[in-house]
Amino acid sequence: MFDNLQDKLDRAFKVLKGQGSITEINVAETMKEIRKALLDADVNYKTAKTFTDEVRQKALGMNVLTAVSPGQLLTKVMNDELTELMGGSVTELETKANPTIILIAGLNGAGKTTFSGKLANFLKSKGKKPLLVAGDVYRPAAIDQLEVLGGQIGTPVYANRESNDPVGIALEGIAEGKKNGNNVIIIDTAGRLAIDESLMTEISEVKARTQPHEILFVVDAMTGQDAVNTAKAFNDRLDFTGVVLTKLDGDTRGGAALSIKSVVNKPIKFIGTGEKMEALDVFYPDRMASRILGMGDVVSLVERAQQQFDEKEAAELQKKIRKNKFDFNDFYNQIQQIKKMGNMKDLMGMIPGVGKMMKNVDIDDDAFKSIEAIIQSMTPFERENPDSIQQSRRNRIAKGSGSKLEEVNKLLKQFEDMRKVMKQFSNPAAAARMMKGMPKMPYGK
Repeated sequence: MFDNLQDKLDRAFKVLKGQGSITEINVAETMKEIRKALLDADVNYKTAKTFTDEVRQKALGMNVLTAVSPGQLLTKVMNDELTELMGGSVTELETKANPTIILIAGLNGAGKTTFSGKLANFLKSKGKKPLLVAGDVYRPAAIDQLEVLGGQIGTPVYANRESNDPVGIALEGIAEGKKNGNNVIIIDTAGRLAIDESLMTEISEVKARTQPHEILFVVDAMTGQDAVNTAKAFNDRLDFTGVVLTKLDGDTRGGAALSIKSVVNKPIKFIGTGEKMEALDVFYPDRMASRILGMGDVVSLVERAQQQFDEKEAAELQKKIRKNKFDFNDFYNQIQQIKKMGNMKDLMGMIPGVGKMMKNVDIDDDAFKSIEAIIQSMTPFERENPDSIQQSRRNRIAKGSGSKLEEVNKLLKQFEDMRKVMKQFSNPAAAARMMKGMPKMPYGK
């Protein structure tokens, strides 16, 4: 997401490259390019105009320090204004009430049911005890889908297949949740069109009868400006508390993320970045602004890692590394945890500077597939004892995994090198000696 916008903003900033100062002329030219870039990204016209006017006014009102170039200064102003445009600061989900009732609404195909499962998974990781309520009585297999998702994440699902009354099902679900001690009740509803008066009346009644603490409007980010218009129509009827943007890992231009807060004045609370149940992020406007400007998002990267890597397991792994007992079972487990963090290109984009370098590089989500196949073709003994894998075993592993012998040899060599480095760095004294012996980084130019 935002790749195209990022490219165009880079080109706009080049107008100021090499300029000694910010002037009316060079800022006007840059703002013209930035406005074009925003409109191409499907940002609301009024939002784009107001935004560029604000940036222009602030840029012209600032003195350029000798240590800061005009381009750097404008990037700073842009970062601040983009953050403000998308909400300024993070808006937390309201979960203090017991039980907290969360109503999910949105268009057909926006990803409401998948999001409901992801939200339950997210809240479960925060120590909550959620219940999913299957309130979509119109879409075939909607109940089945929610039950499958609930099974994947170990969360109960309330469904009444005999009823066609969404209001009744929602109330039954709340009663069931209270009885079983669920402190969060997530009600999935049917997709509807803003122009469908009967369905809009129906969800308004669900809201009136259930009195939810949160109403989250789920919108497909790939629909661009239409998403913003739809959000406005739904907000007029439901007065929702927050927006969820799904499919931000797809071919989206980013206009919805940049426009929605200014048009409906409701915060974006979550973003979906993939199909996996873990692919859900709290929306941080400042972090998103940094990513749009190609400055990375290390904080989110670290948070994703913390979610997947257990401290106790990490301590056990550290012990094994020190004793040089790190084996292919451990390596395989680490790969699985990395995969849960999200798609590789998205993760790379969070590292400052790397996102731009990787823009035109196609990183397959199955990047680990061949390594996994090789490890899975090993016997339990071989995985636990990598040193035992001699030539005959290597030939068998290559055949079993559909790999070339060279690929197996290469993996074993890389694994052995990695074990050596990990063992050295697990010893603080040895790591310090290694760092001391490294050539110093050049200072200045």
